[in-house]
Amino acid sequence: MSLLYLLVDLGAIAVPLLASFHPKIRLDRQWKALWLAILLSAVPFIIWDSYFTKIGVWGFTPQYLTGIGLFGLPIEEVLFFICIPYACMFTYYCFRLWKGPELYLRAENAVTWIFLILCIVLGLLGTGRYYTASTATALGAFLVYLKWQYKPKWLGLFYYSHQFLLLPFLIVNGILTGTGPEKPVVWYNNAENLGVRMLTIPVEDIFYGMLLLLLNALLFEYFLQKAEKTKRASEGRAVGEGNKLGRKPGRSVQ
Repeated sequence: MSLLYLLVDLGAIAVPLLASFHPKIRLDRQWKALWLAILLSAVPFIIWDSYFTKIGVWGFTPQYLTGIGLFGLPIEEVLFFICIPYACMFTYYCFRLWKGPELYLRAENAVTWIFLILCIVLGLLGTGRYYTASTATALGAFLVYLKWQYKPKWLGLFYYSHQFLLLPFLIVNGILTGTGPEKPVVWYNNAENLGVRMLTIPVEDIFYGMLLLLLNALLFEYFLQKAEKTKRASEGRAVGEGNKLGRKPGRSVQ
């Protein structure tokens, strides 16, 4: 038995977790917002993942697993939805500190439209293929919601930081899908995807991963902003109470 999948999970989160305490980053101070975002985002993906595993859209090679299961999935697969988002949101947060949460990206509209068009094409080509159709539909719908309904100011920052995650994506997903190991850690039923691969990575994984991280970013930003509003309100009350305590009683003027 190999612990390869577990080692990939732990390897992905180890450095970002330790670096979270760096005095110029201090992501640990935002853990409440971050962990809430990660755990809530994991719920729909674990349900989706568990169902697709059950119907044979994908599966796992036992020799790379500990044998411990949870929610109908290997424990390593559940940890994937915690470790990988943490590492990616760490990168996002670093750029947020550096560039600001409302980074203007001239290509933001173009990037959104490119992915929307790709989702439409992918959806049409993948009609009847569970992984292709569901991933293209979900990402396309979520992008439409974000761009024209929710209208987040952080979308440009997300696109900017996301480009720096492409190399780690290729390394992690490459290992899991069979680049290096004798067998793939995660195998895919090609009847349910287009069969187009980057090395050993199904092209659908790009859209699946982007959807996962967009959901994490949406919730992370929501909880960050909520915490900031609570902090400002608390500080405002403290100032108000201080003013009351410091005010000296005076004689009323008739």
